[in-house]
Amino acid sequence: ARHPDGRRTIAALVVDRAGAVRVGYDKQQLWGDERELFDAGGRGATLLVDDWRLGLGICYDGCFPEHARAAALDGAHGYLCPSGYLTGSEHRRDLYYAARALDNTMFVVFANAVGGVDPWRFNGGAAIYDPQGRVLARGADEGTAVLVATLDPAELAATRAAHSMLADRLPHQGDPRVSMSG
Repeated sequence: ARHPDGRRTIAALVVDRAGAVRVGYDKQQLWGDERELFDAGGRGATLLVDDWRLGLGICYDGCFPEHARAAALDGAHGYLCPSGYLTGSEHRRDLYYAARALDNTMFVVFANAVGGVDPWRFNGGAAIYDPQGRVLARGADEGTAVLVATLDPAELAATRAAHSMLADRLPHQGDPRVSMSG
C-alpha cells in the first residue's frame, strides 16, 4: 500500500460492507529484503465482523508469539494471517499457526501462497485451527482450495474456560528476569 505520507507497506486490505477498500493493517515484522522496499507497520489491528474480533497478521508476523498474543489481549476471538511459506518450510508453517491458536486459545485462519518457480516456490497448506491448535480444515501443499469451517463461539468459550492461560497470565511476565549462578 502507498500511504499519503509516502510510506510503502505490505498491507491487508479490508473491504467494508459498503464495498469501500481500506488499508486494514500494515505488516509489522518485515522479513529479509522486505526491509529494503517497505516500511514496517506501527501497530496491530483488529477487524470487527458482527460479534467477532479478528486480529490481523501477515506472514512473518505469525512467527512471533507476541504478535498473536497482542491480538488475544485486545479481545480477539481469531487471528487471520495470510502468508508466503516456501517449499521446505512445511514444519514451521504447520507449527507456528497451531501454536498461535493454542497459546492464545483462539481460532487461527492461515492462508498461504501456492506454486511458483524456485527459489520462490510456495508450499500451500492453508489451514484453519481451533482454539486448542487442532486442524479444522487443511488445504493441500499443491493446488488451490477454498477452506470452510465453522468458528463456534461455544467452543471458544469452553476452551477458554478449560485452558485459562489468557486470564492467568501475570501482568508483568515480560519484565526483566533475574540471572543467577547455579
